[in-house]
Amino acid sequence: MSPKNAIGADVAGVDWTGTELELELGAPGHGGFCVARHEGRVVFVRHGLPGERVRALVTEDRGGSFCRADAVDVLVASADRVPSRCPVSGPGGCGGCDFQHVALPAQRVMKASVVAEQLRRLGGVEYEAADITVEELPGAPDGLGWRSRVRMAVAPDGSVGFHRHRSTDVVPVLGCPQTVPHALDGVVGAVWNPGSELQVVRDGAGEQHVVELRPDPRPQRGRRKARPVPHTVIGSGKATEQAVGRSWRVSATGFWQGHIGAAEVYAQAVADFAQAPMGGTAWDLYGGAGLFAAVLAEQVGTGGSVVAVESSRTSVADGMAALADLAQVSFVAAQVEQHLRLLPTPVDVVVLDPPRSGAGRPVVEGIVAAEPKRIVYVACDPAALGRDVALFAGHGYRMNALRAFDAFPMTHHVECIALFEPDAH
Repeated sequence: MSPKNAIGADVAGVDWTGTELELELGAPGHGGFCVARHEGRVVFVRHGLPGERVRALVTEDRGGSFCRADAVDVLVASADRVPSRCPVSGPGGCGGCDFQHVALPAQRVMKASVVAEQLRRLGGVEYEAADITVEELPGAPDGLGWRSRVRMAVAPDGSVGFHRHRSTDVVPVLGCPQTVPHALDGVVGAVWNPGSELQVVRDGAGEQHVVELRPDPRPQRGRRKARPVPHTVIGSGKATEQAVGRSWRVSATGFWQGHIGAAEVYAQAVADFAQAPMGGTAWDLYGGAGLFAAVLAEQVGTGGSVVAVESSRTSVADGMAALADLAQVSFVAAQVEQHLRLLPTPVDVVVLDPPRSGAGRPVVEGIVAAEPKRIVYVACDPAALGRDVALFAGHGYRMNALRAFDAFPMTHHVECIALFEPDAH
């Protein structure tokens, strides 16, 4: 059956790519765009604001019920529109900053609206945007200079930059207002190996680390993509980070929160929701280098037990070294979904920080089968959170508290931490 638009017209083969449309922009959508409609079709428009009237250039149209566009001319501007502070943001530019043109308070209102919409649509939870406050993290009051870790791409001419939105093209840059001071010293302006990527870190001790991830030149068998070959070119490749009164030495290519204020705030939020009992048992799933395991260990004490499960062996090694003084913490290098049935029960508290795709049915079912009293879910994607909210609800666990954080200013991304408890009914 051919796809139809909202008014029932056949849209098979329709292609508006390259067409300019005059549009009235509606509510923000998940992904950094505003929703508009034209001739019965939905248009996802980047670089606009709710309520604006714009001229939009269609950038992608696959002939279905929607297409994608960029606002290239603002005919009626919102009061929340501000000048961009990045020379390569905007239509056709770097894909990293969706909201450089939006005043910071309005960015947070838009993010709250998206979180509420995803929870309603996917999770079946009646949240209103007014019920959600997207909290500012410390260290970046103007929304700039907050990113301590950044992945950059190398163009065919050896210059460094960032990908365009939904493209492999590289936009060369001379700096990035998101990054902490001096993060890109010696990186921009230099010539690198074409096709490589750079992992750039300015750690909590002020040391810079740059790891060049070069394509593996060896021929590959089958369809499996080769892992890039890392070469540390600046620094030691081991970043020093501080949080919850402890020090970590974390691989520059491993995981640590990108926002300079995030680790401390998230750890405290997890501790507040977890309330693990003294002498109790806790799981820290997708545990990384053990940030949340550290706060759980303090709560359960020396008579309790915390098991952290993490698939990255590098992160596990970093966590074991950082928490070597906490005998109640043990690490397991494994895929969470494969190791759940081997974890100790009964369990009092489960903390999970899954990837952007979310936990999913097998992990949710493995958690609820252990009947924890509390589940603390750290979500980097509101759609994934919404889907998992519905899965937990189907097993009798209700989301009873939610906090949202502006961990990625100038972008559409928002981080949430949710508390699930067994439904009393």
